[in-house]
Amino acid sequence: MPLTLDDFDYFLPQELIAQFPAPERGASRLLRLARSTFSDSRFAELPQFLQAGDLLVFNDTRVIKARLYGVKASGGKIEALVERVTSAHEALAQMRASHPPKPGAHLYFDGDVEAEVIERRDDLYLLRFDGGASVFDLLERHGHVPLPPYITHADRFEDAARYQTVYARNPGAVAAPTAGLHFDEAMLARLRALGVQRAWLTLHVGAGTFQPVRVNNLSEHRMHSESYEIPAATVQAIATAHAAGRAVIAVGTTSLRALESAARKGALCASAGDTDLFITPGYDFRVVDRLITNFHLPRSTLLMLVAAFAGLEPIRAAYRHAIRERYRFFSYGDAMLIDRMPR
Repeated sequence: MPLTLDDFDYFLPQELIAQFPAPERGASRLLRLARSTFSDSRFAELPQFLQAGDLLVFNDTRVIKARLYGVKASGGKIEALVERVTSAHEALAQMRASHPPKPGAHLYFDGDVEAEVIERRDDLYLLRFDGGASVFDLLERHGHVPLPPYITHADRFEDAARYQTVYARNPGAVAAPTAGLHFDEAMLARLRALGVQRAWLTLHVGAGTFQPVRVNNLSEHRMHSESYEIPAATVQAIATAHAAGRAVIAVGTTSLRALESAARKGALCASAGDTDLFITPGYDFRVVDRLITNFHLPRSTLLMLVAAFAGLEPIRAAYRHAIRERYRFFSYGDAMLIDRMPR
């Protein structure tokens, strides 16, 4: 029988949704899943599961302060979440308002930031921002950290650092590649000393990562597209690791999606573009051997991806175990290290 949305549902006690990060980045727990067996560990023990010559592929996107609060000309309150910066003075954004603004409407955000609604594109609005500063500069000065909807507190000063990887450098994401939040400089140094290799790519995570799947027939779901870039050096590093019989380990589902997107037509190649790749069980992985990831929402596309990677029943069993053992879930939660299910 074809899988449906209900196959990816599970009950999660509310108190297991992490509202704040661990005191230190490396203090989180790590659930190791290899085929159908799993074991409890600490993220600080990650090096013992890796070998010299293994390759970690990191997503170096940087989260922008994408959330803006303001009012319409009528005085009605609005909240904008920038999805993608399209030019120096324009951006596509989600909009929350009692009455959706129409093209030509002027919006006034905190910090004397003014924008005009140019047009609506499906569920997004194209905004043009006034003034000499670029959109990135305006957001950095007046925006708020776009914490996920399941984190109930408003963004705080410390979120600007902790909802960001230590290696973030290319601005454009509106959600963090959360598997990378567990790495600190000390861990990176330990892995380098062990001989574990590193490579980089960029995938700007969009707010669509939190959009619920609204259809029971998964073949009808359409992903929001996200922009990515994979440099030639990363392609070469992956070829070197595989030629030596070493593992290619994606740090996060975003790294995995970018790599598999670039290999959809055959061999992996350096590329840049947009991806709307939707990975569900039955997908034939071409590049990634292992995955570091957090725990994902019920009925979400990310849960479907990890079920495709590890196998649906092993993932179900691992999540049941994690709930029993009181692991912390979602963006600020604990991590998993997963081996790909053999073909």
